[in-house]
Amino acid sequence: MSLFSMFGALEIGLIFSLVALGVFISFRLLRFPDLTVDGSFPLGGAVGAVAIASGMDPFLATLLAALAGAGAGVITALLNVHLKIMDLLASILMMIALYSINLRIMGRPNVPLIMEPTVFSILQPEWLADYIARPLILIVIVVLAKLGLDAYFSTKQGLAIRATGANPRMARAQGVNTGAMVILGMAVSNALVALAGALFAQTQGGADISMGIGTIVIGLAAVIVGESILPSRRLFYTTLAVVLGAIVYRFFIALALNSDFIGLQAQDLNLVTALLVTVALVIPLLKQRLSRPKG
Repeated sequence: MSLFSMFGALEIGLIFSLVALGVFISFRLLRFPDLTVDGSFPLGGAVGAVAIASGMDPFLATLLAALAGAGAGVITALLNVHLKIMDLLASILMMIALYSINLRIMGRPNVPLIMEPTVFSILQPEWLADYIARPLILIVIVVLAKLGLDAYFSTKQGLAIRATGANPRMARAQGVNTGAMVILGMAVSNALVALAGALFAQTQGGADISMGIGTIVIGLAAVIVGESILPSRRLFYTTLAVVLGAIVYRFFIALALNSDFIGLQAQDLNLVTALLVTVALVIPLLKQRLSRPKG
């Protein structure tokens, strides 16, 4: 694998580590199976791309994209909390609705950003190549997001969100408004996913209506791979594992698709993903069997 391909895999892995952090909040902390991710990722890309193409500052456009994702997460949670629609079904309904909403926002299937300023073009030093500068900028963004989440979920409100996912009945007995915590947690989760979508659109030169297909699978794969690499109950190490899982996942994908002797092509991406997730799920079971005393 070439150096250019390695930096490309790192770049995509860092972007999807934000998706993985969002998926970690919904699936692990809240125990909420959220498929809104497949819609909020292109929502972030659509809002960010349209705003930048309209002349808005790229930083403000990226923030607006994250707020749009938070709104999508809030609506999904409201469908579940107040209308009593099953969590999985509520997220599916929102995912379906977001496809039409994203088309409405963009006005067409894709919005190009090739000649427009982006967060990366503004922050990139003139003496540094773009394929090196983008991963470095993303490392800073991901580190700030990870440390921000660690700090937030150590506060009283963050602990209430974690308690809601761990044991909602006990949380209610302690005076926690579990419905409000689900809404807040889902807002944070989908804001991160939409932020990733906006950054992805800026690195890829535009937003496309189909860019969100399979996002939830990639996010879950990153979480599972990360937990296999660095199993821990402490939040600091768990979020670190999720970030590492996304990066390792993308490197494995790039390695598989760039290895001529394997013979894989771009259309085999989903197959490679399924195999990686299967291996990540089997590893903990093998560890348990090997550590079990004989007899």
